[in-house]
Amino acid sequence: MTQDRIVILDLGSTENIALARKIRELGVYSEIYPHDITVAELRSLANVKGIILSTGTNNIIAGKEIDAGEDIYESEFALLKVEQTALHDFDSFVPQLERFIFDTCQATPNWNIENFIDEQVELIRRRVGEQRVLLALSGGVDSSVVAALLIKAIGRQLVCIHVNNGLMRKGESEYVVQVFGKQLDTHLIYVDASVRNLEKLANITDPEQKRKIIGTQFIRVFEEEARRMGGIEEIAFLAQGTIYPDIIESGTKTTKAVKSHHNVGGLPEDMEFTLIEPIRQLFKDEVRECGLALGLPHEMVFRQPFPGPGLGVRCLGAITKERLEAVRESDAILQEEFARAGLNRKVWQYFTVVPDFTSVGVRNHTRTIGYPVIIRAVNTIDAMTATIEQIDWHVFMRITERILAEVPHVNRVCYDLTPKPVGTIEWE
Repeated sequence: MTQDRIVILDLGSTENIALARKIRELGVYSEIYPHDITVAELRSLANVKGIILSTGTNNIIAGKEIDAGEDIYESEFALLKVEQTALHDFDSFVPQLERFIFDTCQATPNWNIENFIDEQVELIRRRVGEQRVLLALSGGVDSSVVAALLIKAIGRQLVCIHVNNGLMRKGESEYVVQVFGKQLDTHLIYVDASVRNLEKLANITDPEQKRKIIGTQFIRVFEEEARRMGGIEEIAFLAQGTIYPDIIESGTKTTKAVKSHHNVGGLPEDMEFTLIEPIRQLFKDEVRECGLALGLPHEMVFRQPFPGPGLGVRCLGAITKERLEAVRESDAILQEEFARAGLNRKVWQYFTVVPDFTSVGVRNHTRTIGYPVIIRAVNTIDAMTATIEQIDWHVFMRITERILAEVPHVNRVCYDLTPKPVGTIEWE
């Protein structure tokens, strides 16, 4: 079953994400496309019932005000033009939106996760045929959901590869091997590429360059494993857990890239695989809903989000062994103490960051030079915006005491109070 679709054309509004989410909440699938999409391209999309022209303040490109093409206005598609200011109060706007979707466009509210899973299973089977698929399995919720979806679609044709790139959380690789390799009986290959990856990252300070190096090294490992298993000809597909926020934050024509994601903007151009990204149009909460519908354990579905580049974007600047271990150990303490305080079910994401500068401290009556550990704890629905969690003071004090006592080379603990926007959830 193919879901009816409402297309949002990006004419510079900052509310496109909220609009797409609202339409999906009404039970109709919605996606955002660039303003210069053609009628022919729109007609090639399945079940387009209507188009919303979403205008806003980012509507100037190269000194000219952007608009949809004349062929859009003259097409057979139902149109609704929405100003950014009208979307600031969704409660007032929703009745108009509902009339457009259901009365004007005659769209059927058939967007739900069960239909999405059925459709993706059919698409994957048709595309893959009898060939095998490699999956970059990090152990995070996104790649875990992709694994479950592919297992449902193609079973043992799926080969999961977990690459320990030296940037994993404490105990992460062991957890992945235990859950997927033993409990779920997945065809899992474990590769320790930590030394080669960290060597490539030596002295690299630019966050974007770090992401691209990490992404390139991932692909090189997969290509090597594919050759060992029979060659690229037999294993032509690489599956990844790319989700909609990854695509949006990697940039559009009206918004600059917030950051390149290693599975969007960080892959090498000479990659020998064809990508399969079955959840690339889902928001984070939809990914979790999909995981539960596929039967994944609640604990796995609601694990802490972990960025593709791993601790590489939490050890700021050039990665050093000393600071990388400080990130890993302080993060483990934070995870333990949040679970102890019951915050692991209340806070959406929490982690530590270690910057590439030091501060002066004192220990045993002696002046010390150490790194600060910065705690980040945020709540969000879709990772596009985030608020700061208010943590009880005694919890902070216990975390601080443990980090200062147990993590070498650290002499200060701070809490990041910045919401998104202005700051992104991750520091790099």
